[in-house]
Amino acid sequence: MTCGAHGSSQSRKVTKRQSDGLTEGATTGKKGFTVSDMPARERPRERLMREGPKALTREEVLAVIISRGTSGRSVLDIARDLVREFKTIPAIADAPVAELMRVKGIGKAKACQIKAALELARRLEEPRDPDEGTDLSSAQAVFDLMRAEVADEKRECFFVLAVDSRNRLVFRDDVSVGCLNSTLAHPREVFEKAIRAKASGVIVVHNHPSGDPQPSDDDIRLTRRLAEAGKIMGIPLQDHIIVAGKHMYSFRARCLL
Repeated sequence: MTCGAHGSSQSRKVTKRQSDGLTEGATTGKKGFTVSDMPARERPRERLMREGPKALTREEVLAVIISRGTSGRSVLDIARDLVREFKTIPAIADAPVAELMRVKGIGKAKACQIKAALELARRLEEPRDPDEGTDLSSAQAVFDLMRAEVADEKRECFFVLAVDSRNRLVFRDDVSVGCLNSTLAHPREVFEKAIRAKASGVIVVHNHPSGDPQPSDDDIRLTRRLAEAGKIMGIPLQDHIIVAGKHMYSFRARCLL
């Protein structure tokens, strides 16, 4: 066989390999091998959306985090190599970035993605609000809980306390800081997280740095607006407490709710 014939044969082989998609990214012009190159039924992201994250193997979860493969190597190949190298997810989480980068296909960006995602998972185990579960059946209980929170504040601060069906605290959230009005304490901000948390009711609290607990006209208008929104959403506004130093004002105690 002549050199020319040999070269022509090699050229045909390369062309065939390119058409089959088996060459490296640099030859085919692709930037990388992504989950989009896989059959739809095997793509981890699509499986997660269709079946939920629990249906995925640990390699597939890692593949979703890593997101993209490299030349000639799918993202699942890289995920499998990670597990093969470190054996367990906790070991991957504990590995320094430099060690993760020793796995072929894991660069600095991918290593940081992995570390950040697993650190976020670890933080899910951190203690929640230590006051979660506190009984807030009375205005006095709400005042006792929130008084220290706003004791030294020179500006008006607005808080939402979401409670369950037994009036126990589910979560608290500071919605706004500044002059209290319907813009800073919009019903959307008040009820958004309560809806997601499936709360049974909300209590709103704000302070009067002046030391006078009597509600202003804006306070009264806002309370009425929130009460109406709560009725529509099925999450009643149970009380609006104004904290002013050692004193408080409860809208429910005054029969204004």
